[in-house]
Amino acid sequence: MIKKLILALIILVIAAAAYAYYTVAVAPVTPNQPTTITIPTGSSYDQVLDTLAAAGIQPNKALFNALADRMAYRREKMRPGRYEIAPNLSTLDLIRRLRSGKRGTANVVLTTEWKPENVAAKAARFLEPDSVAFVTLMQNEAYLDSLGYTPATLQTLFIPNTYELYWHATPRDFMDRMVVEHGKFWDANNRRAKAETLGLTLPEIYTVASIVEKESLVADERPTIAGVYLNRLERGMLLQADPTVVFAHGLRGLSRVLYSHLELDNPYNTYKYPGVPPGPITIASPGSIDAVLEPKLHDYLYFCAIGDGSGRHAFAETTAGHARNIAVYKANLRRRGIR
Repeated sequence: MIKKLILALIILVIAAAAYAYYTVAVAPVTPNQPTTITIPTGSSYDQVLDTLAAAGIQPNKALFNALADRMAYRREKMRPGRYEIAPNLSTLDLIRRLRSGKRGTANVVLTTEWKPENVAAKAARFLEPDSVAFVTLMQNEAYLDSLGYTPATLQTLFIPNTYELYWHATPRDFMDRMVVEHGKFWDANNRRAKAETLGLTLPEIYTVASIVEKESLVADERPTIAGVYLNRLERGMLLQADPTVVFAHGLRGLSRVLYSHLELDNPYNTYKYPGVPPGPITIASPGSIDAVLEPKLHDYLYFCAIGDGSGRHAFAETTAGHARNIAVYKANLRRRGIR
């Protein structure tokens, strides 16, 4: 009788312990609102626990360790990435979430960045690697050559858009994605065929588009401006584009190009060097690229700002007409009190 009582007591204790263990294991340990954590590449198990604690997630450590051992999570290499942690997860479900490798993504937003270094800085704002890692890859000429680019033409790879990548994506992952997206862009809307009719390479078209991008913020006049530059190229004239001079000087904030600026001996100075510059002077938007691929057909060879604050331009076929437009521009500036 006593033996049976002792056995029953042992079973009761084991059951109570198992119940308590299970209850603690399934009790909520994550906050009651969604939480995002990032686990850097190379993190150790203890560093993951520190990351959880910093996010306000502090499960019973002994239980977490025991479950992590039982589920082989503690022995595994920690999976880096950004994790969206659902509210009110149990310790058991939390470990399952971290083990799953189902990592959150980041949206990398590229706009009209000036140089590859600016693209690197932008990518580093959204992804785990720092900008130095991106710049190092972008300056590796052997790598660029394997992609078919040079340091001067690299910027033609990038198409402004929002790109979803894993947070822990490497610089090569990022560049691979850009190559894919670049191909998709040029394959769409018959762009490659349109490019062939212009007699320019894709990098040259992109470079002209980058100049158009900097010349006007008014979208509906970009095809007209593109037409001016294509007319000049067809006639063997200098492009004489002020934004290329700004780029050549490295003076991004320069608001007005002076005659002294035009004397710089630099292949990007289109007042001195004929043809299309060696590469783009900014990332070109799809709108500017399409403006070059489908330019407005006209005989204009000149344009200048109207100067009335609208951001629009006046166009002319002759130097005499251009001189009249310049006079109007100066008069409008004086009227607005601008020297």
